[in-house]
Amino acid sequence: MFNFEPDNFMVGEYEDDQEIFRNKPNSIKEEGGRNWVYPKKPTGKFTNAREIVAFFLLAFFFTAPFIKINGHPLLQLNILERKFIIFGTAFWPSDFHLLAIGGLTLLLTVVIFTAVFGRIWCGWACPQTIFMEMVFRKIEYWIEGDRSAQIRLDKQDWDREKILKKGGKHIIFFTLSFVVANLFLSYIIGVEELGKIITDPPSHHWVGLTAITIFSFVFYSVFARFREQVCHFACPYGRYQSVMVNEDSVCVSYDFKRGENRANQKERVKAEKTASAKVSANTEVSVLDLAQGGSVPESKPFGDCIDCGECVRVCPMGIDIRNGIQLECVHCTACIDACDAVMEKIGKPKQLIKYASYNNIKKGINEIFTTRVKAYSVVLTVLASLFVYMLTTRADVESIVTRVPGVLFARIDDQTSSNLFNYKLVNKTFEKKHIELKILSPSAADLRNFGEFPNVNPQDISEGRFMVILPNSNLEAGKAELVLGLFVDGKQVEEIKTRFTGPK
Repeated sequence: MFNFEPDNFMVGEYEDDQEIFRNKPNSIKEEGGRNWVYPKKPTGKFTNAREIVAFFLLAFFFTAPFIKINGHPLLQLNILERKFIIFGTAFWPSDFHLLAIGGLTLLLTVVIFTAVFGRIWCGWACPQTIFMEMVFRKIEYWIEGDRSAQIRLDKQDWDREKILKKGGKHIIFFTLSFVVANLFLSYIIGVEELGKIITDPPSHHWVGLTAITIFSFVFYSVFARFREQVCHFACPYGRYQSVMVNEDSVCVSYDFKRGENRANQKERVKAEKTASAKVSANTEVSVLDLAQGGSVPESKPFGDCIDCGECVRVCPMGIDIRNGIQLECVHCTACIDACDAVMEKIGKPKQLIKYASYNNIKKGINEIFTTRVKAYSVVLTVLASLFVYMLTTRADVESIVTRVPGVLFARIDDQTSSNLFNYKLVNKTFEKKHIELKILSPSAADLRNFGEFPNVNPQDISEGRFMVILPNSNLEAGKAELVLGLFVDGKQVEEIKTRFTGPK
C-alpha cells in the first residue's frame, strides 16, 4: 500500500520509521496476545447520521421476513431448495444468469464506491458494523459504562458488581444473537417454517434447531469476542479496498498540513514562554524559528493538532488516523466527531479530520471522477442495463424439450417416422397454470402426448414425454427442424426449436 503521509510529517513513536505501524495489527500485542480495544462512546453529527441510517437498516432486517407482497415473502433466499424470492418475484436455478449479472452489478457498484469514497460501506452499511456499533456496543455502554469504566471493570477482581455486569451483558448478548440467528434462518426457510420449528417438539426439527444453535454461537462469538478482528482477519474487503483506493479516493483523513507539527498544551505554553523571553531580550530570532518542544522541527510552527488522543480513544478499530489511511480503518467517522469537539473547545476550525482525498489535502486537487472511475461507471451502466433488460423480459413459465437419450427414431411405416421427446414445464409464478406444447411447423407433423398436458401448480415443475410423427418427405438428409409453441392458459408465450431425425 502506498504511504498517505508526506515526508517529515510523522512525529512521536513513528519518528524513526514512518511505516512501522503497518508492520503488525494494532489488536495484537508484541508478545502475541490480544490487545483489547476499549472505544470511547462517540457523539456528534456524523454519529447521529450513522444512527439514523442504522435504524432504517435494522428496521428492514427485522421486518423484511414478515412483509408479504400478494401473500408472498418480500425476500427469501432458500439456498437449500434453490428457490429465491426477491421483492415478491420468484427466481429459479434456470435464472442463475440473472442472479450472476445482478451480483456482478452489485459488486461493481461497491467497487466504484470504494474507488471514490473508500470503505464507506464498512462504516455505514456493513451488517458487522451496524450490529456491533449500533446494537451490541450500545448495550455494553449501558451496562458497563464508557471506556474508562470498562477498563476499570476488567481490571478489578471478580466481585459481585463484576459478576452481575459481565454475566448480564453476556446473557443479553447471547439472547440477542439467538434472535438474530432465527431471523437469518427465516430469510432462508421463511417465517412459516421457522414458526413450526419454534412451536413443534424439538425432536421434529432437530436439524433446524441445530442450525439455529450453531448460528447463535457464531454471532455471539463475533460480537462478544472477535469484534474488530473479524474485519482485520476474516473479511476480505479490507484487503480488497487497499487495491481500489488511491490518492484521489475520498476517505476519512487527517489534514496533516494543518495539524502538524502536533504538540500538547504544555509544550505550547513552554514554547510561548521561551519565545517571550527571547523577544524581551531583543534577540533577532523570530518566534516561528524557535525550537518547538524538542522533537518538533525548528523550522515548523505548531499545527492545530494538540495531540489529545481523542481520535484514537473513540476508534472502534484502535488505530491512529493521523498515521494515514490503514487497512483497519472502516470509515466510521467517530474520529471526525471527536476531533471536531476538541477543535470547538480550543477555538480552532473544525474538520482537522474530515472526508477528503490525499491529493486534496496535499495539493488542493479534488478530482473524484478519475479516468478509472469513469471506466468503471461505463461498465456498470452496461451491466445494469443488461440486467434490467433481462429482468423485464424474463419468462414466468419455462419449458425444456430434449430428445430421449439413446433413441434416434422409429419407423411407423415406409413413409412415416417418429421421435420421442422429454419435456419439463416450470411454473415460476404463484398461480396454477395450464401449460401445453403445440407444433407450429412443419404443419405435417403430429404431436401425440402420453396423457394430457398438465395444470402446473405454483412454484412447481411437471415432467413428461411426447411423440412427434412426421412424413419422411419433410426430411432433408434425414433431418428436419421442429418449431414448438409454448402455450400458457391458451396464450402462446414462447417458441422452442428442436431437431427431428429420420431415415436419409
